[in-house]
Amino acid sequence: MDLRARPITIVGAGAIGGTVGAFMTQAGYDVTLVDVVPEHVQAMNERGLRITGIRGDHTYPVRAMMADDVTELGATILCVKGHFTASAIEQIAPRLAPDGFVLSLQNGLNEEIIAAAVGPERTVGAFVHFGADYIEPGLIQLGDAQTIYIGELDGQVTPRAEALRDALSHVMPTEVTTNLWGFLWGKLVYGAMAFLVSTVDAPVPEILDTPLGMRLSQAASGEAYLVARTQADQLENIGPFNPNAFAPGPEFDAISQAALGELREAMRASIKQHMGIWRDLKIKKRKTEVDMQSAVIAAKGAENGIPTPVNAAVLQVIHEIEAGQRGMEWSNLDDIAKMAGIS
Repeated sequence: MDLRARPITIVGAGAIGGTVGAFMTQAGYDVTLVDVVPEHVQAMNERGLRITGIRGDHTYPVRAMMADDVTELGATILCVKGHFTASAIEQIAPRLAPDGFVLSLQNGLNEEIIAAAVGPERTVGAFVHFGADYIEPGLIQLGDAQTIYIGELDGQVTPRAEALRDALSHVMPTEVTTNLWGFLWGKLVYGAMAFLVSTVDAPVPEILDTPLGMRLSQAASGEAYLVARTQADQLENIGPFNPNAFAPGPEFDAISQAALGELREAMRASIKQHMGIWRDLKIKKRKTEVDMQSAVIAAKGAENGIPTPVNAAVLQVIHEIEAGQRGMEWSNLDDIAKMAGIS
């Protein structure tokens, strides 16, 4: 399969989709960026997409259009927030050409939702973890680079997966994996910690510097690890973050603290000091993907008899922040500890 010979549509032109679209367009691929924000689409068409950050400050000429203007779709890359996946795929499915397919470049387990709508044979999964933020219409900040892993749902290495690897290698280092679910569940272990620290309006390193922030992060990821191991035989590293460091055992405290300490120092040295979840809550005042991550951990934990009190407490606190019922205060950590029964 040669993706240079066919149009590619990226649905969702925010931090991930916009970055992918800009660099693939620069590499000569026929890419159209699709979004629901008129000001963003207009800015990209009139001025190009500006990306600042670790690769400098450059503006990339791109082609963009509104979601309502999409007709037929072939090779499609879905980059919307996880809680918008169901509504997005409802629009995509009837427009997907017979030889079309959907690649999910998202957080969570969106591949299951996509496959239910268009078929597993027309669904490709991916692990994506590079740091980027949508700042304003026409502007994205790239915070760090991480390898993308492309995977078929059944673990096979196909020409389609290899073609996607070749295309996305112009964006980030990209590999094909036979263990897609190990990456996706490994990232949920990471996500458990990420949602926990995002309940406070402070840089991640500062939160992990505190004994309570560290302890709750260990507990959240420890719960998620136990759930993840019921879903995947082997969990893969999430960049420098090792989800297997949260396996239960006599050395749990030392090993998990070391893993979180390594993440803390990497973020301390980075221009990206907060999780994207923090930006959703603090800057954009919008819903997060908590129902696609923390809620899934809690639900799968209940199905398998695994208690997840910290993740359940984080889920409640995030919902209350989203609803404007509480602020992003340090006291949220104390409340989470109390709800989870941690002294």
